[in-house]
Amino acid sequence: MLNKLRAFAHHEKIRLVLAYLAGASTALAFAPYGLWPIYLLATVFALHQSSGLSARAGLTYWLTFGFGCFSIGISWIHVSMSTYGGIPLIASMGLMALLALYLAIYPALTGYLLQKLSPTTSIMRNIILFPALWTLTEWLRGWVLTGFPWLWAGYSQTEGPIKVLASVIGALGLSFVLALVAGGFALCLQKRWRPIVIILPLLGLATYLSPMLSSVEPDGKTVKVALIQGNIPQTMKWEPEALWPTMSKYMDLSRPLLDADIIIWPEAAIPAPEYMVSEFLDNANKVANLNNSAIITGIISHQEDSFYNSLIVLGNHNDKHQSQADYTGNGSNEFKKHHLLPIGEFVPFESLLRPIAPLFNLPMSSFSRGAYKQPNLNALGHQIAPAICYEIAFPEQLRANVNEGTELLLTVSNDAWFGSSNGPLQHMEIAQMRSIELGRPLVRATNNGVTAVVDERGNITHKLPQFETGVLVADISLMKGKTWFFKWGQWPIIILSALLLGLAIIRRPKLSRAQ
Repeated sequence: MLNKLRAFAHHEKIRLVLAYLAGASTALAFAPYGLWPIYLLATVFALHQSSGLSARAGLTYWLTFGFGCFSIGISWIHVSMSTYGGIPLIASMGLMALLALYLAIYPALTGYLLQKLSPTTSIMRNIILFPALWTLTEWLRGWVLTGFPWLWAGYSQTEGPIKVLASVIGALGLSFVLALVAGGFALCLQKRWRPIVIILPLLGLATYLSPMLSSVEPDGKTVKVALIQGNIPQTMKWEPEALWPTMSKYMDLSRPLLDADIIIWPEAAIPAPEYMVSEFLDNANKVANLNNSAIITGIISHQEDSFYNSLIVLGNHNDKHQSQADYTGNGSNEFKKHHLLPIGEFVPFESLLRPIAPLFNLPMSSFSRGAYKQPNLNALGHQIAPAICYEIAFPEQLRANVNEGTELLLTVSNDAWFGSSNGPLQHMEIAQMRSIELGRPLVRATNNGVTAVVDERGNITHKLPQFETGVLVADISLMKGKTWFFKWGQWPIIILSALLLGLAIIRRPKLSRAQ
């Protein structure tokens, strides 16, 4: 008996090691690798291996799988803590592992409920219950505790064959589809071929037909945009003596490009509150006006006792014209970041945490929150829906700020916090998905990369190399019309998943008696 127990324990350890490795392999499905089939294969393997486990064992198995996903997929987070947060490397790795363990709770919840409601391989388990649970837990991960929707399964399809479906069902809907296909292939390992034989042709048909649900088309207008990548070292960015050299660098890089319609500087390109640099802003405003152009820049705006991570428009707002109007800084035609980054832009329990380490006292880590829904920025009469840095990862927030008149999506960022890791490349991948969902071209201006232009189908058309000072100029064809996702967002796929989960719960007593 003792030998049998030891053999079982040994087998269980092997199972969990393989679960971790399968989860870790999913990092290869995202940028910069883009090997999207790996996510599907890893999920098929995990579904097959977890069949027949108890609910508790299912929780442990999928917790291990999820820990593999996130401990490797977001390992780049430790760079900001160790390099710029004043935390020793071993401590930063430990904090990153704790975050990965928290995020692994969501696939663990899927695994627990999957085995609780339908423990053995069946159509109910693989085709109905698993896609529903996977989608709902990914959605939960996207808003609980302010949300962290990074590495949703659907983002593996940014360069994949079914990405066009995001214009109908969004990135979260792609997660549902991948879970459904994985469930079908897992059934094949039990020599049950019929479900996948039905699913794949239907998926191909849906992919072919999905563009027909969109009314997006060119509106006949183009806009010439210049994106400035200043490549300011993160160690210098918030030093007081670097302020004027930084602003002068952006102005010098922009001056040869004043024939562009819109010049865009990245997040916090001006690393100071507006009132401290009013003279510079007034001069930049006059330069843009005299050249019939507009400059959109990241800055720290200030109202009463509140500071905001903001975007402002200098120069022409409503149309092209020469003017000597002074910059007023009255808060109009301004976007204030709503979805703040924990620790980086606000510190929960700050009275307790700030004294612990420099990580909790980073520059400008006490921002106030802008409104969830704000007017589009207006530059030369073009309506632009912005998202600052992290908030581009929240599809419903950007959708709430896009209207029928929106012509361009804009996101600005400073990913220098994460060095040469995969983080900035994954960030770019997420931004591409927003273009597919909403049927609008997107421009992304960053401090040191990735600075790029994306068309309405999510394809990068222009890009600057990372870690170099540079300018990117592009003539962008503007679009009109609506995608299905533009109209309905994530709610149809969330409601469908909830209904499927309800169906599985209702049918559970019948399944138990049948077993």
